[in-house]
Amino acid sequence: MTELVNNKVNKALALVLGVSLFAAGCATAPDPADEAAVAAYEEANDPLEPMNRYFFELNRFADIILLRPAAEIYDGVLPRQAKQGVRHFLDNLRAPVILANDVLQGEWNRAETTATRFGINTTVGVLGLDDPATDYGYTRHGEDFGQTLAVYGVNEGPYLFLPVLGPAPPRDLTGVVVDQFFDPLTYIFWDDGYTVPVTRFVLNGVDLRARNLEVLDEIERTSVDYYATIRSLYRQSRAEEIANGQTNVEDLPDISNISFE
Repeated sequence: MTELVNNKVNKALALVLGVSLFAAGCATAPDPADEAAVAAYEEANDPLEPMNRYFFELNRFADIILLRPAAEIYDGVLPRQAKQGVRHFLDNLRAPVILANDVLQGEWNRAETTATRFGINTTVGVLGLDDPATDYGYTRHGEDFGQTLAVYGVNEGPYLFLPVLGPAPPRDLTGVVVDQFFDPLTYIFWDDGYTVPVTRFVLNGVDLRARNLEVLDEIERTSVDYYATIRSLYRQSRAEEIANGQTNVEDLPDISNISFE
């Protein structure tokens, strides 16, 4: 079993390294004399945009023919309480990964909250199907190794969009791989098809898609460039997660010269 886990992780690490080197090799900056183009290029940080857009459209096609229909059936068939139970259960399974990254970041209070939530919801909440911990004042938060790397100053790297995974810049893609070490389900193999991890991955994807049916429809409907909008929203979301929801005052606009007279 250990050898199987190591092979899986080694392949994932090789993918991360290969993609990172490919991204670095394909980056082509615009003419330095064109200041507007340079500014836009640096802001987008998307040297692999043609490939990313191709994978983006590939994912949209898969969403149209498979994921969205499955999410609509899931959303329409299951009662609200059952869907909440699924979400709570999946969130509870994620607790060991969150706890490991809380500790790595030195967020001891958040680590205590995560551990307490896991204990309460696994027992009182019947294996996490309910979330009594929130009622007791222990609110859930997310954490992953990509965020941990960001806390230690690692840059995001060039924007990358991959089939199935979606947005996955090198820093966050590395985080996905490392988080497998922290996830107990990585080491559970019921058969050669990795039944437990694969089932959890598929169920999580369907549940998340069902919860965002209307939101994604609205974003697509109102976007001039759907791909660019998703790229921007992803980065905004990650920045907020890394800051643990706290606003960095240095990022706010300078209002010292504004007169209210």
